[in-house]
Amino acid sequence: MRIAIGGISHETSTFVKTPTTRNDFESGFGLFRGQQIIERFTGANICVGGFIEGAKKHGFEVVPLLWTFAYPSGLIVREVYESLKNEFLQRLKDEESANGAVDGVLLDLHGAMVVEGIDDGDGDIIASVREVVGPDRPIIVTQDLHGNHSQFRVDQADAIIGFDTYPHIDMAERGREAADLIVATLSGDVNPVMALRQLPLFWNVPCQVTALPPMDELIRRVHDLELREGILSVTVATGFPWADVPDMGASVIVVADDDSTLARAAADELGDWIWENRHRWSCPPTSVREAIEKGVAGGEYPIVLADHADNTGGGSPGDSTEILRTFLDLQLTDAVVLYVVDPEVIEQAHAAGVGKRIAASVGGKSDPIQGPPVDMNAQVMSLSDGDFTYDGPMYAGLTGNMGRSAWLQQDDVSVVVVTAHEQPLGPAFARTLGIECEKMKYIAVKSAAHFRASFEKFAGVIINVDAEAIQTHDFAKLKYRKRQREFYPVEIKS
Repeated sequence: MRIAIGGISHETSTFVKTPTTRNDFESGFGLFRGQQIIERFTGANICVGGFIEGAKKHGFEVVPLLWTFAYPSGLIVREVYESLKNEFLQRLKDEESANGAVDGVLLDLHGAMVVEGIDDGDGDIIASVREVVGPDRPIIVTQDLHGNHSQFRVDQADAIIGFDTYPHIDMAERGREAADLIVATLSGDVNPVMALRQLPLFWNVPCQVTALPPMDELIRRVHDLELREGILSVTVATGFPWADVPDMGASVIVVADDDSTLARAAADELGDWIWENRHRWSCPPTSVREAIEKGVAGGEYPIVLADHADNTGGGSPGDSTEILRTFLDLQLTDAVVLYVVDPEVIEQAHAAGVGKRIAASVGGKSDPIQGPPVDMNAQVMSLSDGDFTYDGPMYAGLTGNMGRSAWLQQDDVSVVVVTAHEQPLGPAFARTLGIECEKMKYIAVKSAAHFRASFEKFAGVIINVDAEAIQTHDFAKLKYRKRQREFYPVEIKS
């Protein structure tokens, strides 16, 4: 049994002006071909790592093609996408020409990829692979919790399996599940069929954390449904609202064994429950000062503010300034902002050197919505070329690079300025600079929820804030052109 593996992944924010280029794929998590995929991802907590583990478990031959992931940002340049897709397909064709047909394909995709002129990037690549392998060989796809799922991609794949956790700590597990399913399919033990239920629902990030109410109840329902006879997999996607595409929104996908009626009934059952409880997936935004006041009143430190409207992990520019300005205005002590993207300031800091002071205008350069730059007279505390190792649980076993970076400090307020558009998934990179996050009183992270996997174990309190930035969670402010339905709670009020 020979199974091809690979994928092209991106979470695309169409409200961000910065296009996603080939360099973004090469410098994000990287661009890997053939055996490089095995060498890079064996043992890693990522879906393709789970595919590799599944191969060892079942004894099938892995045929690695191409895998790449660019950090979330704006629309993918069309020629870049076409070049990557064509290389992926050509590698598949060349492999089959040289060594015979593969038996199936495992694709590691995201679910919210948008390309210039292609609203459903994930659907396009699944359909392109389908053209090569034909209708009879299975294609099983893993996707992020934040996918905008379409009927088109469901029609092109044999099964779609989404993450069960947010923060995403189950990526390898979902990869192993996909490997189990493709083996069972090829062995004739099951015949997967799917049903999609779309929901016109804006789902606020604080209500998506799967270890906390109300999301924990929903995940229990998902797992209970998967125990029913004939149900192979259940996926809930909360959607990615910063991709202005026709199929934007939450959804349920159920994979059943050779019973489309069962799949449809189960998808509608869970979809109806989610819709009936729609008020539980929405929460009012909290301002920065309100969050600080609430944290101080509780008296448990560190107070961690999640700057989810400037979440670089969702494609935001990462240079909004409201929280940094507020920390300085309030003259907070033991406070740090992780991170602000600003290559100009980094060049100043590296030119000056450690221990020197610089007059810098930090952040606020990508878009007026992000706020004006913050003028700082800051000391350069440390410098870095950006290399670090993820200490898990997300991306455990992988290395990362934030690009040239600097730790700046004015009075007792610190800010880590970076080059890469990547969220702080944990304190590992800050630690390489000499910052001990566990000893801070105030920590701001440009992340929505993924940081929780590492920060939650020592945080006194975590509060999501809606500081002024491009990816606001006040969804009525977003100017959609392609959204085709009324959504709760913007147009549908109850």
